[in-house]
Amino acid sequence: MKYALIGCGRIAINHIKAAVNNQLEIVAVCDIVPEKMEALLAKHGLEKDSSIARFTDYKEMLMAVKPDFVSIATESGKHAETALYCIDNGIHVIIEKPMAMSMADADGIVRRSKEKNVKVAACHQNRFNVAVQKMRQAVEGGRFGKLSHGSIHVRWNRNHGYYDQAKWRGTWAQDGGALMNQCIHGIDLFRWMLGGEVDTIYAQTRQQFHDYLECEDLGMAVVTFKNGAIGTIEGTTNVYPQNLEETLYLFGETGTVKLGGKSTNNIDVWDFADETEADQANKGLEEATSNVYGNGHTSLFADMMDAIQNDRAPYVDAEAGRNAVEMILAIYKSAATGQPVKLPLVDVASTDFTGRFDK
Repeated sequence: MKYALIGCGRIAINHIKAAVNNQLEIVAVCDIVPEKMEALLAKHGLEKDSSIARFTDYKEMLMAVKPDFVSIATESGKHAETALYCIDNGIHVIIEKPMAMSMADADGIVRRSKEKNVKVAACHQNRFNVAVQKMRQAVEGGRFGKLSHGSIHVRWNRNHGYYDQAKWRGTWAQDGGALMNQCIHGIDLFRWMLGGEVDTIYAQTRQQFHDYLECEDLGMAVVTFKNGAIGTIEGTTNVYPQNLEETLYLFGETGTVKLGGKSTNNIDVWDFADETEADQANKGLEEATSNVYGNGHTSLFADMMDAIQNDRAPYVDAEAGRNAVEMILAIYKSAATGQPVKLPLVDVASTDFTGRFDK
């Protein structure tokens, strides 16, 4: 299967690694900075591979090499425009988070991918974490009984050096803040596990330590779900001196689970009323990861390949990507207005919240 990559920045190494692990035919890479392409390929010993074409214009690349699917790992503000061009040209696509920066674009990706019968996967790779899959199986098996509440805590660190790597980081138009960039994976899992159908969100955001950015470095929210469950979200890049944890709690009438580690890759608590022998193996489970991005890109790529071959929806489809964006834009809207926000959202963009922090 022919694969190409658009965008060769910080996260791109995980995409190339996933392509290699899945034995994809890497036909091209694209970046507006040629040196980034060479540096990325060199990390995998591919810098001398003449079968991998290099492009600085993704539209030219698509016409020249006609890949079966691409992944988009550009700055966030260009995700939707690039994805929609791929969709309209019949090319299946994996879109790095966030899938879009507005509800109009997110809904457009969902709608047009259906119209064109193009597979779109949102790159929420943590859904493939071993610990996350164990929790999901318990949810789908009804083992929690009636859900009471849950919470996600993303307590990470991003310093000045991180933001200096790219001028678009921390801007409303191209990135969003801690919630949209760093915390979206956890927020995706939170919504997925607690039932998906959100009723209201009430939130506060602040810019505590990163006064050189446009966006927030701290956000907290209370979420009510249509199934009666309540949840809380805490996301920040203000933890000193380094990433601390990403933890997901789920509390039900007959079960309690806490996923921990740096990126919900461990099981810290696993208790169920109907405990079985298999449950013992889950207690204390730890999945080794080399970084906070985890191991899920390889599994997400494998699922995308299977979805294309068998004409089915990807496991993490465009709707999932749309729902994660909606949660964060609702948080931003609530923080900006001081009012609870009802879902669903329509036509809300990250740039709607420009300039609300005192500098």
